[in-house]
Parts: sequence; structure tokens; C-alpha cells
Amino acid sequence: MSRVGKYPVDVPSGVTVTIAGNVVTAKGKLGEMTYSCPDEVETTLEENRIWVRPKAEHKQARQHWGTTRAQLSNVVKGVGEGFTKKLELIGVGYKAQVQGKTLVLSLGYSHDINYPIPDDLKIATPAPTQVEISGASKQRVGQVASEVRGFRPPEPYKGKGVKYADERILRKEGKKK
Repeated sequence: MSRVGKYPVDVPSGVTVTIAGNVVTAKGKLGEMTYSCPDEVETTLEENRIWVRPKAEHKQARQHWGTTRAQLSNVVKGVGEGFTKKLELIGVGYKAQVQGKTLVLSLGYSHDINYPIPDDLKIATPAPTQVEISGASKQRVGQVASEVRGFRPPEPYKGKGVKYADERILRKEGKKK
């Protein structure tokens, strides 16, 4: 069984955390995020560290213990330094560009795909075949990256498609004569 909840969440300098009841609010250079903790756990702030402890010893409280600690860690890291996902476009003629508040993807279809950029995220294209999605919320960054990847997932024969930069595609052998 994981013991993630035993360890405190360190609050870096530049991030202020306030705890009011079950609601934890973190403010940093990338904005402000709140997380409402479940009733099964209690959170305390001691010497720039957030401690999460279960209120009871039943299974539900232990489950929420580690989850709450992980969520609070993501909130503190998100407002402090943020999260980034990098995507790569592999294929002849595949390219991406940002036009205003829209990500325009050319992925081999008969039309371009226009993806509206959410207000809370930043999308950049350092190269025509690379997309960087960054923001304060780990969940939102991952969700948007997954949606962009879903327009043309990588296929196993040639590896063409949109893939995460650290993703490894399992390649298949082609037809035999």
C-alpha cells in the first residue's frame, strides 16, 4: 500500500497557502487555485508545510489521505511553476500553428482542424511539428493535450500522428509477401 500521505507538501517561496475549514487556497505567480478537501481528512499548515492526516482509521479515510496529499501537491506546484505537456506531429505535411486564440492543425485531412485555446492555458508552437501546452492545472493541461492528440493518434505501422514527446510507439511489422 502506498504511503504518499505520510509526507508533507513543501510550500516553496513565492507561494502563499491559506486553509479555511476544508478549503485550501494557494496563490502564486501563475494565479490562484483552490482545492476542497474531503471530510475524511484534515489539513494543517505548519512551517511552510501542508500536512494531511486522516480523521478516522477506516478504508475510505485512508484512500482520501493519499489522494488529497497528491492533489494539494499538484495545486502548490501548479501555481508556483506550472505544468507543461509537449506534443510532436509526425507525418508528411503535418504542422501546427497558433493564430490568435486558435490552434490550427494540419493533420492530413481534407480540412484544417481549428482548436480554440482555453483562457487558462497557453499553447505555443516552437516548431511547426511541435506543440507545447502549459498552465497551472495539471488536469486541464493533460486533458487539452489528450484532446489534441485524439485528432490523429499515432498509428503503429509508420508512427504517423500526434504523440506525446516522451511517448514510445510500439511498432508493428507490415504485411509479408
